[in-house]
Amino acid sequence: MSEDIKKLSSLERVEQAARDLGLDISVKRMEQSTRTAEEAANAAGCDVGQIVKSLVFVNADSNGLTLLLVSGAHNADTAYITATYGLRLKRADIDRVRDETGFAIGGVGPIGHRVNLPVFIDESLLAYDQVWCAAGRPDSIFSCNPKVLAEKIGARTIKVKVG
Repeated sequence: MSEDIKKLSSLERVEQAARDLGLDISVKRMEQSTRTAEEAANAAGCDVGQIVKSLVFVNADSNGLTLLLVSGAHNADTAYITATYGLRLKRADIDRVRDETGFAIGGVGPIGHRVNLPVFIDESLLAYDQVWCAAGRPDSIFSCNPKVLAEKIGARTIKVKVG
């Protein structure tokens, strides 16, 4: 990401990243909070499973940040992910998330980070034609096709939970 883009607000970085990726989005600022998956689903008028939770973890092997895009209907089962994919994840410190991604918790989007992150996407999101993602602020979201999003950002598809 260029130095100019790093100076943009978090919402502007999401919009610029979408343009750079050729991802057609329209950010919606909501009257109510979209910080949680349930709040975002209510604001968007969609199923909670269509909400993309952008969860930032630390890769225990490399100590680098890793992004998991998880359905709002799921929790990431890190023990399952480790056993199945060999990806050892641990909680990321909120200050580190903000410093390295440029986003505060509740507004972390799937695009527009200050640093490049490896990205993994919950396979259940790909069953939808449209999903809703955080747009850099706790009151802003955008919709997109999850398959197109995954392709544009080079996300690896994984199962995030047992069952």
